[in-house]
Amino acid sequence: MDAKEWLVVNELPGMGALRTAALVAKQPQWPHGWLAGLPSNAATALRLWLTQPDRSPLQQAVDHSFAWLNAAPNRHLLHRNHPAWPELLNQLPDPPVVLWAQGDLSALEGPKLAMVGTRRPTSEGSGNAQAFARELVNRGWCIVSGMALGVDGVAQRAALAAGGQSIAVLGCGVDVIYPPSHRELHEQLSNVPGGLLLSEHPPGTGARPAFFPRRNRIVTGLALGTLVVEATEKSGSLVSARLTLEQDRELFALPGSLHNVQARGCLQLLRSGATLVRHVDDIVDELQHWSERYMPSIPRAIAENTSLDLPIDNDELKDNVLSALGATPTPIDLLVQSAGITVSECQQRLLMLELDGKVAQQAGGWVRLTRSW
Repeated sequence: MDAKEWLVVNELPGMGALRTAALVAKQPQWPHGWLAGLPSNAATALRLWLTQPDRSPLQQAVDHSFAWLNAAPNRHLLHRNHPAWPELLNQLPDPPVVLWAQGDLSALEGPKLAMVGTRRPTSEGSGNAQAFARELVNRGWCIVSGMALGVDGVAQRAALAAGGQSIAVLGCGVDVIYPPSHRELHEQLSNVPGGLLLSEHPPGTGARPAFFPRRNRIVTGLALGTLVVEATEKSGSLVSARLTLEQDRELFALPGSLHNVQARGCLQLLRSGATLVRHVDDIVDELQHWSERYMPSIPRAIAENTSLDLPIDNDELKDNVLSALGATPTPIDLLVQSAGITVSECQQRLLMLELDGKVAQQAGGWVRLTRSW
């Protein structure tokens, strides 16, 4: 079957993704096997298209999509017979019939991790999303998300800024910018090497609330696992977490403070059996046996020099004071003990680090600041 025929199947009345997948599993011959296996209304519509395409409303959908495809070289229509079709999607009970794509198809080649989270992350959550996305792409992983506000957008921007790959699955057409504030990110994902936009909805389709939960199954279905960075107890990210487990993929969550409302969803996931993540190695080690078949060739130096929790330079590695600090305030007496220096030396070093914008004093002690990039 070619792209035109898959487009027609996608438009058949009464045939959703689940019904279509069940029929595809029987490997029917085109078109007679399909006609025999379709419900009567769908078979009638297909028969009309096969015999009199000019009279068929299905042809309008085909013409619209091909006009869009031919208007720019970075536009594609993916289907099961397309060489770039992600085979992991075939493991879903209801994979999309077709995917409209805009951007760089090479983003589909390597191992992928979904990163999701709250639309209102704390500064710590944003910093973690950036750090994990940056380090993962440096190791050859592609970040998959939904281009939503908050963690999604933060992670995808960081991945592209690091020269890596990122895929956004949209709950609208790939040519529709939603949310509108992500216009620049949409442009990057469309045109920057390593960026890709995907949607199961035709170009021009507006965003609708019902589309987003369905979109999430593709986000998690493309990936070997999902990392939940920050989430409230009723966050939409927990839908992605549930889908991850239903798809028999690995679920990861970052721990957070008991007093952080935005971390309670992650704590709930950890209590339910999600893998606790402290640094990228926790993810890579867990997925190594799956990712080898998808891992592209990357320089050995990159693979061996990206095992830190946060992207820091060599001077910072040598700084006992800075390395002893994290997002939770540390009292100076504990800091002195951890760094193995005097109180006077510690205070002087903290002053210099504060002037450099690397640390800050908060109630209860000192914290390390995460840089934006």
